[in-house]
Amino acid sequence: MQQLQHAARALGWDGRLVPDVEVLGARFTAVARIRQDVHQWRRHHGWEPELDPAWFKAWSEPERHDQLPVAAVDLIGILVPVSKPSRALRACGMLLSLAPCAVVLPGRHREDPLSMLELDYYGAGIVTTGPDDAGELVLAPENRAAEFGSSMFGRWLLEVLYSRLLENPHIAENA
Repeated sequence: MQQLQHAARALGWDGRLVPDVEVLGARFTAVARIRQDVHQWRRHHGWEPELDPAWFKAWSEPERHDQLPVAAVDLIGILVPVSKPSRALRACGMLLSLAPCAVVLPGRHREDPLSMLELDYYGAGIVTTGPDDAGELVLAPENRAAEFGSSMFGRWLLEVLYSRLLENPHIAENA
């Protein structure tokens, strides 16, 4: 977890690390932040995190839901540990549509110019970390989420992260 904290700091991502998120066949650590104003409002009005994906499907049917909760979490970025650079693009894959995604490589790796060009093209980032290393930003990720637009899946993921942050107040703060 410490290496992921170093990676988030190297990226300038200020939020809480939510480890072991598993969606779309990918496992990653999310960097998220609770929106305190929305959280207070939702708590006051009884809007707990909604974890049932079927409930979100019903959002497209306005006659079933005349009110919807505002997202109480901002997803700042996604960190995916990988063992070698050749796995970087596959590791971020679909996650690039949700938030900036960076792979975290252990130690120093020889940079392959073709892989770097490909990662840069798709907007994936790279951070290297060592056991005593503060983390080094090799390639900054881009936020391509706006290009893909919002989705029910992305909104459901925000609710999952909201639930995890509320259930685990000990989750590491990256400050």
